[in-house]
Amino acid sequence: MYKHIAVVTGCAGFIGTTFTRLLLEKGWLVYGIDKFTYVANFEEVQWLADTYPDTFTYTVEDIKNIDRLPECDVVFNLAAESDVDNSILNMDNFIDSNISGVKNLLEIITHRSVQIKNNKPLFFQVSTDEVYGDTLENTFDETAPLIPSNPYAATKAAADMLIESWSRTHGLDYIIARPSNNYGENQYPEKLIPTAVRRLQRGKKIKLHNKGKPIRSWTHVEDTAEAFILLYEKACRNNIYNIQSDYEQTNFITVKKIINAYFMGAINIEIPDYNKHIDYSYDRPGQDVRYSISCESIKNYGWTPKKVFDEEIVKLVDYYKKRKWKW
Repeated sequence: MYKHIAVVTGCAGFIGTTFTRLLLEKGWLVYGIDKFTYVANFEEVQWLADTYPDTFTYTVEDIKNIDRLPECDVVFNLAAESDVDNSILNMDNFIDSNISGVKNLLEIITHRSVQIKNNKPLFFQVSTDEVYGDTLENTFDETAPLIPSNPYAATKAAADMLIESWSRTHGLDYIIARPSNNYGENQYPEKLIPTAVRRLQRGKKIKLHNKGKPIRSWTHVEDTAEAFILLYEKACRNNIYNIQSDYEQTNFITVKKIINAYFMGAINIEIPDYNKHIDYSYDRPGQDVRYSISCESIKNYGWTPKKVFDEEIVKLVDYYKKRKWKW
């Protein structure tokens, strides 16, 4: 007997593969859906299918185009275009996945629920802390207004608002999770940590936009995955929950620790000249200065992050140094 039955869209992504693995380890039956774009980790998904043949299967589909869902208790929507720089260059894929894809899932659950089960499944939307916009001093809780400052964040904010209005109109139960920056293994090298390691491997400078001044909070992907399950099992429906560790630092400090870990094997042993390894010439249009969110709502259910960035980053840099890049 399965603990629960879930559909996980975006199952081949960075968070998606980690989350799917955790569900399977906990005895869930999981149906994965992913369109397998350039960031997809096919090897990890196939490993899950081979390791859990009785409880995991996946299909290669675009959530914008599917016309049915299997019977399930919950739809975890992790499918999304998420690279901010790409959204600045061209928004089309972001609108397709992050807005139109969400709309299609909502329509299937609402209007074709007889194909799913007698009761409509919960819709669990994975959003982002970026929907609140940036702040130098404040910390945003879940009631803060949405003021996204880049096209990617705007599409995620639009999806969140669509879900809330859909719930009011059609009686759909939902949970919206808004995690901060995630880090961990198997991340595609367009994100800061794997990109930095790969550039160091190739003898190239790390591109650090806006001189490394932007401040980010880092949450380990395994802590985020645990948070999703906790919210499903314990949290009140039709609510929003922020997810973030209590750790923040400038991007320069993050890159400095990556360089130290790469060359010295420890974050507290410094190299003589960081300028040899960092390119400060790039500025991102509309750069967010700092994200900061309050997580009291989810902490009230007992969630606390277990991973500590300064302890994990040395192991993570070593992991990416040894990785055979397929991308």
